Amino acid sequence: MQNTKYVFLAVVALTVIVADQVTKFMTLDSLSLAFEGADSKVGVFFGKAPEAGWDSYHFRPKEAVTVSDSFFRFRYAENPGAAFGLFRNLPENLRGPLFHLVSIGAVVLIGYYYSKLTGAKVERWAKWGLPLVLGGAIGNYIDRLARGFVIDFIEAHWFDKAYWPAFNIADSAIVIGVGLLVVDSFVRKETKVVTPAAAA
Repeated sequence: MQNTKYVFLAVVALTVIVADQVTKFMTLDSLSLAFEGADSKVGVFFGKAPEAGWDSYHFRPKEAVTVSDSFFRFRYAENPGAAFGLFRNLPENLRGPLFHLVSIGAVVLIGYYYSKLTGAKVERWAKWGLPLVLGGAIGNYIDRLARGFVIDFIEAHWFDKAYWPAFNIADSAIVIGVGLLVVDSFVRKETKVVTPAAAA
């Protein structure tokens, strides 16, 4: 039972990581000039990025791909900060260590809480939520280790008047995972309240 639990954790987290990294590779290939003239696309993808130049970007973007004129497009973006650009203006000598600490701490905490799951049906929200957050956290951490910033490419907007900060597959997994954990906290709280009353 314990082995099956950890296999599930690994499979879900790895699926998120692979999907995240593959879509970021495709983003660099299709929405930026990063691979132009490169001997190895993989080397560029996992290698140190050149110094920021064009519009403060390390890799020059290509034209965005519009999915819906009013709501949705794919556009190359770089995020040196946390989710939604938080802390992006911190000096690099502070930002780097902070994200290393936060990322490693998140992995340790997720592993700890996942180890406490017993396999009860009421824990199903946490069973999915924790691996999704883990996969998303590692996916973005790989970016920071490789090049010092996260690649984003999904841009949601409202008729170009209001914008949701650009995001990626890892961000999506984290948001969905956190949402499931919020549901889990309410479901298990309700179960604890109802069970003694029902037993009486």
